[in-house]
Amino acid sequence: MNQTANIKPQTPLGQAMFVCERPKVEYRGLSLKIVQLATKWGPIGIPLLLRFAWGIFFAALVFVIAFVWVVGRFINPLLPWFVRDVVVVVGLLAFVSIVAIIGIWGERKVSGRIQSRLGPMRTGAWHGWAQSLADGLKFVQKEDLIPQDADKPLFRLAPYVALVPAFCAYLAIPFGVGWVFHDSDVGLLFVLAMLAIEVLGVIMGGWASNSKWSLYGAMREGCQLVSYEIPMGLSLVAAVAWLGSLSLVELGRAQDGGWWSWLLFQNPFLFAAFFTYYIASLASCKRSPFDLPEGESELVAGFHTEYSGFRFVMFFFAEYMGMFAVSAVATVIFLGGWNSPVPGLASPLWFVIKSTFLVWVQMWVRWTLPRIRIDQVMHACVKYLLPFTLLLFVGSSLWQLYDNPDHRLFEGFAAVVRFGLGCLGLLLLGLYFAGAAYGFYHRNQLVGQMVRKHLPGA
Repeated sequence: MNQTANIKPQTPLGQAMFVCERPKVEYRGLSLKIVQLATKWGPIGIPLLLRFAWGIFFAALVFVIAFVWVVGRFINPLLPWFVRDVVVVVGLLAFVSIVAIIGIWGERKVSGRIQSRLGPMRTGAWHGWAQSLADGLKFVQKEDLIPQDADKPLFRLAPYVALVPAFCAYLAIPFGVGWVFHDSDVGLLFVLAMLAIEVLGVIMGGWASNSKWSLYGAMREGCQLVSYEIPMGLSLVAAVAWLGSLSLVELGRAQDGGWWSWLLFQNPFLFAAFFTYYIASLASCKRSPFDLPEGESELVAGFHTEYSGFRFVMFFFAEYMGMFAVSAVATVIFLGGWNSPVPGLASPLWFVIKSTFLVWVQMWVRWTLPRIRIDQVMHACVKYLLPFTLLLFVGSSLWQLYDNPDHRLFEGFAAVVRFGLGCLGLLLLGLYFAGAAYGFYHRNQLVGQMVRKHLPGA
């Protein structure tokens, strides 16, 4: 391929002026054939590709899901154990990558709608579905900068310490009976341990950056995560004590009787424990209103201020992987896991739907509630959430002690309470879908300048 450029001086109206001609490019061999194909089919294929790109993307997702199901159901059991493990790990890598990509795009769309904006709309045509892919390509091409006075080995290692444990947590999370990499008797402990290691990557990154903003963010993350892990663990201990197992597969299998068999509705203490766990998980994932480690209004960008390029992306991937992981734990323990509200319709798809809904609520909370101060974060944990979860654990244990045939009066009362909690759950779910339907019907009547029909007085 040869390039030549000719610069010819011209002097119109007596003034010196230089005009640079476009370089002439000569293509040969494979490059020539590619250019010929692009010239011939490009005017037809590119518009079609752009018009139906969203359909191609979602069709690819459906194909991947179907392929994983076929491999897991029919082919994987016939393979040697080491080949089977490699196949499952590759599948998990693909799944968590899709989770992060869709999560980042979804966060932008959610924030846009809540703020009366449209969010990404152009990249990939249909609602900007390819924005995350474009951002990934952009970050990969960015320069990988390391501050001159940073601790370079720790600076390079920190993103991996944050990302790898978040992925390892998925090795023990069951998507269904037989849909788990390793069914361990202590699967819950393994998942919590992996999610807790992420804080080490954050602290390493903040310390190694040799920046006061990064160090402040890292110390906030250390204080907040260590503090909120206690009420989060106590909320789960109440559920584990009720079912008597640390195996996530057994915890999910015990709730296969339909809506009213889910652990969330077994007693009022477990009903409240679900919400205390979810609040603590927001702090664990650095989500608003507990996003103090990366408070951009105070610390520039927090612990990852000095990071750029692909290392910056790794921290974000770890965050979205952790969001889905804590939602998956809540789904398995409190929301029936892969079991449907109707008995006999269990599927991994139910597990993904429930976990995705909890991730969406995390986004909803982030763009609704304001960030609180670090002293308020610690105050809420130590003085309110921690004593309350201790009360829930004791109350659930006493409820289980008396909810048996030896105490028939209390057993009947417990059955009525379970039915009432199930009806309350249906009511809350119905109110949510009613509000969503109302918002969709009136989606053009929003406050702001980006809408087609304004609200009265807007």
